[in-house]
Amino acid sequence: MDFRISRRETALLAGAAAAAFLLSGRSAMAAGWPDHPVTLVVPFPAGGSTDMVARTVGQKLNERLGQAFVVENRSGATGAIGATSVMRAAPDGYTVMVASIGVYATNPFLQPKLQYDPLKDFDLLTVAVRAPNVLVAYPKFPANTVAELVEALKKSPGKISFASSGAGSSDHLTAALFWQKTGTSGLHVPYRGGAPAISDLVAGHVDVSFQNINAVITQIKGGNLKVLAVTGDTRSPLLPNVPTLSEAGVSGADVFSWQAIAAPKGLPADIKTKLHAEIVAALNAPDVRPRMEELGFEIVANTPEQFRAFLVKELARWKEVIEVGKISID
Repeated sequence: MDFRISRRETALLAGAAAAAFLLSGRSAMAAGWPDHPVTLVVPFPAGGSTDMVARTVGQKLNERLGQAFVVENRSGATGAIGATSVMRAAPDGYTVMVASIGVYATNPFLQPKLQYDPLKDFDLLTVAVRAPNVLVAYPKFPANTVAELVEALKKSPGKISFASSGAGSSDHLTAALFWQKTGTSGLHVPYRGGAPAISDLVAGHVDVSFQNINAVITQIKGGNLKVLAVTGDTRSPLLPNVPTLSEAGVSGADVFSWQAIAAPKGLPADIKTKLHAEIVAALNAPDVRPRMEELGFEIVANTPEQFRAFLVKELARWKEVIEVGKISID
């Protein structure tokens, strides 16, 4: 009997050995991850909703894994600077991005020279949380319902002012979608951030605004702003007596602001699995979930596959809104 091994068999055995070596190496890599601090890149200034989500999740991951998860704020260009830096980072599990809807779903249509593709250049991990926007007005604004606001907009096209935290922001695009769905138009007044927009709204310098619920809930409860509707598909537990836009007669304008987590493309599969599982566990921790919900956030914590499918739909939706509204950030 001939026990000699052919060249083809030798090649197959070598290939199998190499694959086994790589697999064992990757398993060892995941078992040892993380063995030094992980950077959580937030492409916005400190203090905002995305920063808060990142710091909350990072603290819990630190507790669970015994390694520091350090938030690094790399702001600029509506999140594009930080996102581009993450795209260029090593896909080793030590650089992770926590970013909002703008970075993932609207920048591609607002920034012609954007250097990253959200679907191709990142390993999408999970949509962490979402929160509806709320349609608010200063207390003396004449309209007290969505129907009254729509009527006023139709009587005075382009005259009623809508404050936003900036051109191309979630609140700006929600207003644009609202105008498109109601066949109306308002006057967009962009600010450099949500805080000055809300301040001017409270003072009556602008009329109405779509704002993240967590950013204005204190002002609403304090009587400094009146709320006409929430943009979610169901009523908010924080404002159970406030109708959704759909209930108020405006369909197709359900909007959530959301924060999601991704890593540079090419993350080893076992590290991706471990990182995703730990993030989901952190978001659902008994001392995290209630705190998030009190702030108006709904925990999503979905799978990478669900995140990707959701993002495809969001990209299509906001592409249409931006193109129809001829919106730019210039």
